[in-house]
Amino acid sequence: MSEQLDDKAVEDVTIDPQAQADPLFAPQPVAGKTRDWKSFPAEEKFQQPLGYPGPKPDDWKERALAKMDELRGKFRSFRVFLDICVKCGACTDKCHYYMGTGDARNMPVGRQDLLRSVYRRYFTLPGKWFPSLVGARELTEEVLDEWYTYYFQCSECRRCSVYCPYGIDTAEITMAAREILDSVGVGMKYTNEIIGKVFGIGNNLGLPKPALQSTLEDLEEEIEEDTGVKVRLPLDEPADVLLVTPSADFFAEPHIDGLIGYAKVFHATGEKWTLSSYASEAANFAMFIGSYENMRRIALRIRKAAIDLGVKRIIIGECGHAWRAAYSFLNTLAGPFDFLDPNYPVPQHICEYTWDAIQKGKLRFNKEENDWIKLTYHDSCNVARASRMGDYPGGQFDIPRNIIKAVCNNYYEMPEDTIKEATLCCGGGGGLLTDDLIPLRKAGGSPRMKALKQVREEHGVNKMAAICAICKSQFTKVMPDHGFAIDDIMSVHQLVSNAIILPGSEQEAERDGADDEREKETSA
Repeated sequence: MSEQLDDKAVEDVTIDPQAQADPLFAPQPVAGKTRDWKSFPAEEKFQQPLGYPGPKPDDWKERALAKMDELRGKFRSFRVFLDICVKCGACTDKCHYYMGTGDARNMPVGRQDLLRSVYRRYFTLPGKWFPSLVGARELTEEVLDEWYTYYFQCSECRRCSVYCPYGIDTAEITMAAREILDSVGVGMKYTNEIIGKVFGIGNNLGLPKPALQSTLEDLEEEIEEDTGVKVRLPLDEPADVLLVTPSADFFAEPHIDGLIGYAKVFHATGEKWTLSSYASEAANFAMFIGSYENMRRIALRIRKAAIDLGVKRIIIGECGHAWRAAYSFLNTLAGPFDFLDPNYPVPQHICEYTWDAIQKGKLRFNKEENDWIKLTYHDSCNVARASRMGDYPGGQFDIPRNIIKAVCNNYYEMPEDTIKEATLCCGGGGGLLTDDLIPLRKAGGSPRMKALKQVREEHGVNKMAAICAICKSQFTKVMPDHGFAIDDIMSVHQLVSNAIILPGSEQEAERDGADDEREKETSA
């Protein structure tokens, strides 16, 4: 029996001819096309802080199978997902990496089978007795290497699960595979180094408190220079609201402009808020590697910061997977949060806060400030398919769009089968936002770029907004290859920042003066 997964078993999966005719779809599948696209492995110094071995131990096979046995016992869904796939083909054309690369291993069913084939060999009766009849195979070093390649060519976006008639969640299988890999010392440098930085310093970027404080002071000066109003960005101060935002918001465009937007909204509503240097990171990369223990360690930092600062609410900034980690897991991992105000959800998204303030008439805008923009919106995967906003289904789709329409006059949607629940991934999520994987990221982002170009051709769209730090970072890499500029990706709260009229600002005086002139002309 071949140590590699049988190519024919993957290539015989049914592929809808109409799907292949879709302009987003890749050429005829070829198994192994991207098997050499690998990320840098984690050295021992990045493994140990997370509780994993460094070099691959001699008993790696026994450890891997023990971890798989542990996972199938701990998570019923993991076992069910591995048991019920019938290779119907419904998922084959749904993965953006498959659409972008044509590698059959990147079909969701193909990627699942990399693990499923080993699971069948060791944990099912037919696989133990008749392995060749059920597609079962031995766990070898070659198989482990194949896992490392292809489970780090999945962004855990869950688009395939939307279309699977059985609800198989490939993301959960990917997370399990990555945890097994880490447990035998075969981790990924990018994800594991970042998690270690959060444990040591408090954020993904390794920004110490003095650097963070200096950045916030510079932003305060910038806002005052622009508006004439002193808007504070407080750090480690007792407050009612703790804002936990992705650390990208502290150092790069367009993220910083989104942070300025949050600060202006809080200022306009009179909110007493703060950031925390101890928990200055909303992102939780431990989710990407399937490690709930490490997820918990990160979540507990947020809990401690909330207690130490005496806050009543926790609000999460614009970050897709951070919102999923908070929305789906924060209470389970770090609760109960019975010390917070029960009148507010735990946690709350910054878009929920801003939309509530808009509805209550607390914010004033001049939409004309964004008239130079023809905008579309990218639904980030973890927001769209793994969370909710507001108190009704679909709020995660409506609320960001409601905010955009409140501050922009020119808004257009991309094709229906590429947005909302069916949204296409940016191509850099799931812990893949590393330069080691640039070819993969560009291929994975190409379906979204094709949809963006379509709305540009139809409506002249020149900007795209998103509420995910990874999406925004990823698009700056792939958009130039498709005729867009680096700054054609924007934060939603960057648009809010452009249009908001702060009380006492120069913009308010200009606006009120213009309104008075119009009123005089009308009266005359």
